[in-house]
Amino acid sequence: FTSSLCLSGTSEEEAPPLQQSFMIPRKEINVVSDMAKWKRSQAYADYMGFILTLNEGVRGKKLTCQYKVSEAVEKLLAVLDTLDRWIEETPPVDQPSRFGNKAFRTWYARLDQEAEKLVATVLPKQLAAAAPEVAVYLKESVGNSTRIDYGTGHEAAFAAFLCCLCKLGVLRVDDQLGIVFRVFNRYLEVMRKLQKTYRMEPAGSQGVWGLDDFQFLPFIWGSSQLIDHPSLEPRHFVDEKVVNENHKDFMFLECILFITEMKTGPFAEHSNQLWNISAVPSWSKVNQGLIRMYKAE
Repeated sequence: FTSSLCLSGTSEEEAPPLQQSFMIPRKEINVVSDMAKWKRSQAYADYMGFILTLNEGVRGKKLTCQYKVSEAVEKLLAVLDTLDRWIEETPPVDQPSRFGNKAFRTWYARLDQEAEKLVATVLPKQLAAAAPEVAVYLKESVGNSTRIDYGTGHEAAFAAFLCCLCKLGVLRVDDQLGIVFRVFNRYLEVMRKLQKTYRMEPAGSQGVWGLDDFQFLPFIWGSSQLIDHPSLEPRHFVDEKVVNENHKDFMFLECILFITEMKTGPFAEHSNQLWNISAVPSWSKVNQGLIRMYKAE
């Protein structure tokens, strides 16, 4: 895991001098052969390193445990609260088709306009020049305004957004629990509200062969939270009572709750991959398997 990343724990005194230049990100993966370049890149190493560091950081810990909430985390929560408020201010419009409510485009246009300003509120003054670069990841993290869909690629953009803030030193090594349990969890709440309010389509969904229509990372981090749990085993997450009693402590169960609210019919039919996972003997095996699956997808 590269030392260029915040979460490896440079302290303020030994942080490298900032001589960074910033640029607007542009799409680099255009054809299948570009995937190999991405897999070999520093960016991929940083991104996966970030995901896996957080995976270790949340291991065996409940959402409700005590942890530090830094000023940077508070500022990110304020950004997400703003996005949430805009949903309230942009009700769905009447339209013939049930899915893909066009009011999402109005909501998105507002984000498109304000994203740099929102990101600037999180950055210290000396890093103001980074706002246009970092803002692109925030805009990419909420879904596609043309197709009115949302999927794991958008989720990955939000993780990349947080990873950028780590590389800039805005988020630090002791923010790990705050990043996952506060910021990412709040992001999930806002995305679920977007999905429900504007009836967003799943992007690039593999239907019954996918893990979930919309998210992936909370299943990875959520399974890590459950490693070595004294009583909850993977077979329990398909039990409605267990989910209702424990979802406030565990991200994984919060995801299961949302799926059962949104889908009807037998769990084994609408979420076959998750049903299969419930047969895995331990949470650490589930966690390892999900990481492999994430890299492949």
